[in-house]
Amino acid sequence: MTTSEPATLYKLIILFMLDKSDIPLSNTNISDFILAMDYTNYFTLQQTLEELEKSKLITSEAPTSKDTFYRITDNGKVTLEYFSDRISGAIKEDVLNYYKTHDISLKKDTVVVAEYYNTHGNQYAVRCQIKSNNVIVFEVDFNILGLEQAEAICENFKNKSDDVFAYLMDMLIQ
Repeated sequence: MTTSEPATLYKLIILFMLDKSDIPLSNTNISDFILAMDYTNYFTLQQTLEELEKSKLITSEAPTSKDTFYRITDNGKVTLEYFSDRISGAIKEDVLNYYKTHDISLKKDTVVVAEYYNTHGNQYAVRCQIKSNNVIVFEVDFNILGLEQAEAICENFKNKSDDVFAYLMDMLIQ
């Protein structure tokens, strides 16, 4: 086995993960899987993600300051199709089993976005979104005084977004 073979396998595993997901995956989701399976270490994984992005096999977006989300590109799909036989059936099965056991949390992380940033002094802008198939279906932006309130709003929106959306829709439709 040459030194480039493990690096190639890591890239193919990530491409396979992204290809099998109908939603963008967070860096956290990918890291959890790769590190739990002991395929490589965190630093090599981050370097691999960077190389895939530079090669335009994946794209990234960082809707929050806490995590980056990745999506496979058309070039990435072609590359995966060409080299998919280099990923063992056992690894593919591990990925699919990971999706079965983590499906709800993966979708929750991806669909609900809540972020804040400092505008000046003790004032913060807060943005809360719900996305479906990468399309924003609900968004609210507002200004708030205090970091603790901004953090609480973001955390509560992530945990209660279904209730917030249902309540607002109910109130606005009546």
